[in-house]
Amino acid sequence: MSNALVKTDFHFPGQKSVYHGKVRDVYNIDDDLLVMVATDRISAFDVILPEGIPYKGQVLNQIAAKFLDATADILPNWKVATPDPMVTVGLKCEPFKVEMVVRGYLTGHAWREYRDGKRTLCGVPMPDGMRENEKFAQPIITPTTKADAGHDEDISKEEIIARGIVSREDYEQLEKYTLALYRRGAEMAASKGLILVDTKYEFGKKDGRIILIDEIHTPDSSRYFYADGYEERLAKGEEQRQLSKEFVRQWLIANGFQGKEGQKVPEMTPEYCNSVADRYIELYEHIVGEPFVKADLTDLAARIERNVTDFLRSR
Repeated sequence: MSNALVKTDFHFPGQKSVYHGKVRDVYNIDDDLLVMVATDRISAFDVILPEGIPYKGQVLNQIAAKFLDATADILPNWKVATPDPMVTVGLKCEPFKVEMVVRGYLTGHAWREYRDGKRTLCGVPMPDGMRENEKFAQPIITPTTKADAGHDEDISKEEIIARGIVSREDYEQLEKYTLALYRRGAEMAASKGLILVDTKYEFGKKDGRIILIDEIHTPDSSRYFYADGYEERLAKGEEQRQLSKEFVRQWLIANGFQGKEGQKVPEMTPEYCNSVADRYIELYEHIVGEPFVKADLTDLAARIERNVTDFLRSR
């Protein structure tokens, strides 16, 4: 679709390399800054779908920027500027090779492990007698390895330290930051009638300081429930109303696609893509609590190249 950005090939001043991820394209500027472009690509079941979703990149980039600014008093973060609605420019850091997953509720992967009889996850004990989607007495941290290839894997705090992935001193600081960030995110969600169920944070180091990196509290990295009706649904054992991209996965499943060999992605018509765009805008307005202002979609690539180049030259 012409009004969605699905591929980038920029040449910014000082550019040394580029990494194309599933959704984000990251440009290295002089080994000092990163230009992170949130494209309109969408993935599900580890597959990048063939059509882009208009405004999706803008939605994710602006949610992340908002929450980075709202948590900057807790610890420094990588964000330097957002010169374009789809772009964050930030500090290039040495990332820790773990993702800090924090869970306030027993759901998703944690629930599946619990249902199968496990009572510890990543070395963290979980009490008997809990129900799916029930709140933990205290949030738990269940880290995963940050794999260069393949899937991330659960790992315990002690194993991270024993293997020298992160020092004990740094890891314990990451734990404190993770819980403080989650508390702030949960408070902000509650003020919008939402529950921040679980989320993940990534950290790096620059000049000896721990820095919060990547995106935070977006629907791609977090799970939200609607607070209204949560207790009633929990009591009845019903599914919770979620604020996430789950509706895309459900549409794919209903049309015979779960990313398995031989399966074909159903046709994503312009009407369908625009309906998904509307849902992402709805997500933004719920999470941020402000109207979404649509950026001009005329020649997106030229707009981004111009805005980022002007910013880099002005530094």
